[in-house]
Amino acid sequence: MNETTRDDVEGRLAAVNAAIGAAAKAAGRQAGDVRLVAVSKTIRAGPIEAAIAAGQKLFGENRVQEAQGKWPVLKERFGDVELHLIGPLQSNKAKDAVALFDVIETVDREKIARALAREMEASGRKVRLFVQVNTGEELQKAGVLPGQAQAFVERCRSEFGLEIDGLMAIPPLDEEPAFHFALLAKIAAEAGLKHLSMGMSADFETAVAFGATYVRVGTGVFGPRQVV
Repeated sequence: MNETTRDDVEGRLAAVNAAIGAAAKAAGRQAGDVRLVAVSKTIRAGPIEAAIAAGQKLFGENRVQEAQGKWPVLKERFGDVELHLIGPLQSNKAKDAVALFDVIETVDREKIARALAREMEASGRKVRLFVQVNTGEELQKAGVLPGQAQAFVERCRSEFGLEIDGLMAIPPLDEEPAFHFALLAKIAAEAGLKHLSMGMSADFETAVAFGATYVRVGTGVFGPRQVV
Protein backbone atom coordinates (compact mmCIF):
# COMPACT_ATOMS: atom_id res chain seq x y z
CA MET A 1 0.00 0.00 0.00
CA ASN A 2 1.22 3.49 -0.79
CA GLU A 3 -1.28 6.25 0.00
CA THR A 4 -2.88 4.35 2.86
CA THR A 5 -0.87 2.16 5.23
CA ARG A 6 -2.06 -0.85 7.18
CA ASP A 7 -1.71 1.15 10.40
CA ASP A 8 -3.84 3.94 8.90
CA VAL A 9 -6.66 1.52 8.14
CA GLU A 10 -6.45 -0.23 11.49
CA GLY A 11 -6.48 3.09 13.36
CA ARG A 12 -9.41 4.52 11.43
CA LEU A 13 -11.35 1.29 11.76
CA ALA A 14 -10.83 1.22 15.50
CA ALA A 15 -11.94 4.86 15.78
CA VAL A 16 -15.12 4.27 13.77
CA ASN A 17 -16.02 1.18 15.78
CA ALA A 18 -15.44 3.10 19.02
CA ALA A 19 -17.69 5.90 17.79
CA ILE A 20 -20.39 3.40 16.86
CA GLY A 21 -20.16 1.85 20.31
CA ALA A 22 -20.37 5.22 22.03
CA ALA A 23 -23.36 6.29 19.91
CA ALA A 24 -25.13 3.02 20.64
CA LYS A 25 -24.52 3.36 24.37
CA ALA A 26 -25.82 6.94 24.34
CA ALA A 27 -28.99 5.68 22.62
CA GLY A 28 -29.47 2.88 25.15
CA ARG A 29 -28.46 0.23 22.63
CA GLN A 30 -25.76 -2.44 22.52
CA ALA A 31 -22.75 -1.86 20.27
CA GLY A 32 -23.41 -5.25 18.73
CA ASP A 33 -26.80 -4.02 17.51
CA VAL A 34 -25.04 -1.98 14.83
CA ARG A 35 -22.79 -3.46 12.14
CA LEU A 36 -20.26 -1.51 10.13
CA VAL A 37 -20.19 -1.85 6.36
CA ALA A 38 -16.79 -0.57 5.22
CA VAL A 39 -17.37 1.06 1.84
CA SER A 40 -14.54 -0.07 -0.40
CA LYS A 41 -15.52 1.54 -3.70
CA THR A 42 -12.38 2.72 -5.57
CA ILE A 43 -10.21 1.14 -2.86
CA ARG A 44 -7.45 -1.25 -3.85
CA ALA A 45 -7.09 -4.75 -2.47
CA GLY A 46 -4.26 -3.81 -0.09
CA PRO A 47 -6.24 -1.52 2.23
CA ILE A 48 -9.19 -3.92 2.07
CA GLU A 49 -6.93 -6.76 3.21
CA ALA A 50 -5.67 -4.54 6.04
CA ALA A 51 -9.25 -3.99 7.18
CA ILE A 52 -9.95 -7.72 7.03
CA ALA A 53 -6.81 -8.41 9.05
CA ALA A 54 -8.09 -5.94 11.65
CA GLY A 55 -11.33 -7.89 11.97
CA GLN A 56 -13.64 -6.13 9.51
CA LYS A 57 -15.99 -8.58 7.76
CA LEU A 58 -18.62 -6.46 5.97
CA PHE A 59 -17.81 -4.39 2.89
CA GLY A 60 -19.84 -2.32 0.48
CA GLU A 61 -19.37 -1.62 -3.23
CA ASN A 62 -21.29 0.78 -5.47
CA ARG A 63 -20.83 -0.87 -8.86
CA VAL A 64 -21.09 -4.49 -9.91
CA GLN A 65 -18.39 -4.16 -12.56
CA GLU A 66 -15.83 -2.65 -10.21
CA ALA A 67 -16.55 -5.29 -7.57
CA GLN A 68 -16.04 -8.05 -10.12
CA GLY A 69 -12.51 -6.77 -10.69
CA LYS A 70 -11.31 -7.36 -7.13
CA TRP A 71 -13.79 -9.25 -4.95
CA PRO A 72 -13.86 -12.78 -6.44
CA VAL A 73 -10.21 -13.26 -5.44
CA LEU A 74 -10.71 -11.60 -2.06
CA LYS A 75 -13.77 -13.70 -1.28
CA GLU A 76 -11.91 -16.85 -2.25
CA ARG A 77 -9.09 -15.94 0.13
CA PHE A 78 -11.32 -14.66 2.93
CA GLY A 79 -14.41 -16.85 2.98
CA ASP A 80 -16.10 -15.15 5.91
CA VAL A 81 -16.42 -11.66 4.41
CA GLU A 82 -19.87 -10.34 3.47
CA LEU A 83 -20.21 -8.12 0.43
CA HIS A 84 -23.01 -5.55 0.09
CA LEU A 85 -24.11 -3.81 -3.09
CA ILE A 86 -24.97 -0.26 -2.01
CA GLY A 87 -25.15 1.41 -5.41
CA PRO A 88 -27.87 1.33 -8.08
CA LEU A 89 -28.41 -1.99 -9.84
CA GLN A 90 -29.29 -2.35 -13.50
CA SER A 91 -31.48 -5.30 -14.39
CA ASN A 92 -28.92 -6.59 -16.92
CA LYS A 93 -26.42 -6.89 -14.03
CA ALA A 94 -28.77 -8.88 -11.78
CA LYS A 95 -27.17 -12.23 -12.63
CA ASP A 96 -23.68 -10.95 -11.85
CA ALA A 97 -24.88 -9.26 -8.66
CA VAL A 98 -26.55 -12.42 -7.35
CA ALA A 99 -23.40 -14.41 -8.08
CA LEU A 100 -21.05 -12.04 -6.25
CA PHE A 101 -22.90 -10.13 -3.53
CA ASP A 102 -24.29 -11.46 -0.27
CA VAL A 103 -26.57 -8.48 0.34
CA ILE A 104 -28.18 -6.15 -2.20
CA GLU A 105 -29.35 -2.96 -0.50
CA THR A 106 -30.75 -1.15 -3.53
CA VAL A 107 -33.93 -2.93 -4.61
CA ASP A 108 -35.94 0.04 -5.82
CA ARG A 109 -38.32 -0.98 -8.59
CA GLU A 110 -40.39 -3.84 -9.92
CA LYS A 111 -38.00 -4.63 -12.78
CA ILE A 112 -35.12 -5.19 -10.35
CA ALA A 113 -37.25 -7.25 -7.96
CA ARG A 114 -38.38 -9.51 -10.79
CA ALA A 115 -34.84 -9.90 -12.15
CA LEU A 116 -33.41 -10.77 -8.75
CA ALA A 117 -36.15 -13.31 -8.06
CA ARG A 118 -35.47 -14.95 -11.40
CA GLU A 119 -31.69 -15.07 -10.94
CA MET A 120 -31.86 -16.39 -7.37
CA GLU A 121 -34.17 -19.17 -8.46
CA ALA A 122 -31.97 -20.03 -11.45
CA SER A 123 -28.73 -20.04 -9.47
CA GLY A 124 -30.05 -21.50 -6.23
CA ARG A 125 -28.20 -18.72 -4.41
CA LYS A 126 -30.12 -16.67 -1.86
CA VAL A 127 -29.09 -13.06 -1.43
CA ARG A 128 -30.36 -10.85 1.39
CA LEU A 129 -32.32 -7.86 0.12
CA PHE A 130 -33.04 -4.32 1.29
CA VAL A 131 -35.44 -1.87 -0.33
CA GLN A 132 -33.96 1.55 -0.99
CA VAL A 133 -36.24 4.43 -0.02
CA ASN A 134 -35.81 7.90 -1.50
CA THR A 135 -36.70 9.71 1.72
CA GLY A 136 -35.96 13.13 0.25
CA GLU A 137 -38.01 12.42 -2.89
CA GLU A 138 -35.07 13.67 -4.96
CA LEU A 139 -35.56 13.42 -8.72
CA GLN A 140 -31.94 12.46 -9.37
CA LYS A 141 -31.77 9.76 -6.70
CA ALA A 142 -32.85 6.12 -6.87
CA GLY A 143 -35.30 4.65 -4.41
CA VAL A 144 -38.97 4.02 -3.77
CA LEU A 145 -40.93 7.06 -2.61
CA PRO A 146 -41.78 6.96 1.12
CA GLY A 147 -45.51 6.78 0.52
CA GLN A 148 -45.07 3.78 -1.76
CA ALA A 149 -42.45 1.89 0.22
CA GLN A 150 -44.67 -0.35 2.33
CA ALA A 151 -46.77 -1.40 -0.68
CA PHE A 152 -43.59 -2.13 -2.65
CA VAL A 153 -42.22 -4.31 0.15
CA GLU A 154 -45.49 -6.25 0.21
CA ARG A 155 -45.39 -6.67 -3.54
CA CYS A 156 -41.83 -8.00 -3.39
CA ARG A 157 -43.03 -10.57 -0.90
CA SER A 158 -46.32 -11.60 -2.48
CA GLU A 159 -45.69 -11.26 -6.21
CA PHE A 160 -42.00 -12.07 -6.48
CA GLY A 161 -41.56 -14.32 -3.46
CA LEU A 162 -38.70 -12.22 -2.11
CA GLU A 163 -37.71 -11.96 1.53
CA ILE A 164 -36.94 -8.34 2.35
CA ASP A 165 -34.62 -7.90 5.33
CA GLY A 166 -34.75 -4.15 5.72
CA LEU A 167 -34.65 -0.66 4.26
CA MET A 168 -31.82 1.57 3.08
CA ALA A 169 -31.68 5.33 2.52
CA ILE A 170 -29.29 8.13 1.63
CA PRO A 171 -30.56 11.48 2.98
CA PRO A 172 -30.19 14.65 0.87
CA LEU A 173 -26.79 16.27 1.37
CA ASP A 174 -28.25 19.66 2.24
CA GLU A 175 -30.81 18.54 4.81
CA GLU A 176 -30.70 17.46 8.44
CA PRO A 177 -30.34 13.66 8.28
CA ALA A 178 -32.23 12.98 11.52
CA PHE A 179 -35.61 13.58 9.87
CA HIS A 180 -34.80 11.08 7.13
CA PHE A 181 -33.50 8.47 9.56
CA ALA A 182 -36.65 8.81 11.65
CA LEU A 183 -38.82 8.48 8.55
CA LEU A 184 -37.00 5.33 7.41
CA ALA A 185 -37.35 3.80 10.87
CA LYS A 186 -41.09 4.56 10.85
CA ILE A 187 -41.59 2.93 7.44
CA ALA A 188 -39.59 -0.11 8.52
CA ALA A 189 -41.71 -0.55 11.64
CA GLU A 190 -44.91 -0.32 9.62
CA ALA A 191 -43.60 -2.93 7.18
CA GLY A 192 -42.41 -5.27 9.95
CA LEU A 193 -38.73 -4.93 9.04
CA LYS A 194 -36.00 -4.92 11.67
CA HIS A 195 -32.95 -3.84 9.67
CA LEU A 196 -32.05 -0.28 8.71
CA SER A 197 -29.04 0.59 6.57
CA MET A 198 -28.51 4.30 7.07
CA GLY A 199 -25.73 6.66 8.01
CA MET A 200 -22.38 7.31 6.36
CA SER A 201 -19.07 8.84 7.41
CA ALA A 202 -20.54 12.25 8.26
CA ASP A 203 -23.70 11.17 10.04
CA PHE A 204 -23.50 7.54 11.17
CA GLU A 205 -23.65 8.45 14.86
CA THR A 206 -26.98 10.20 14.29
CA ALA A 207 -28.18 7.17 12.34
CA VAL A 208 -27.31 4.91 15.27
CA ALA A 209 -29.41 7.09 17.55
CA PHE A 210 -32.38 6.55 15.23
CA GLY A 211 -32.04 2.77 15.07
CA ALA A 212 -29.57 1.97 12.30
CA THR A 213 -28.52 -1.67 12.30
CA TYR A 214 -26.02 -1.12 9.49
CA VAL A 215 -23.95 2.00 8.86
CA ARG A 216 -21.96 2.50 5.65
CA VAL A 217 -18.61 4.20 6.21
CA GLY A 218 -15.94 4.63 3.54
CA THR A 219 -13.73 7.67 4.05
CA GLY A 220 -13.85 7.21 7.80
CA VAL A 221 -12.24 3.79 7.38
CA PHE A 222 -10.07 4.10 4.25
CA GLY A 223 -9.33 7.82 4.08
CA PRO A 224 -9.43 9.76 0.80
CA ARG A 225 -10.58 7.75 -2.19
CA GLN A 226 -7.99 6.09 -4.40
CA VAL A 227 -8.26 5.05 -8.04
CA VAL A 228 -8.53 1.28 -8.54
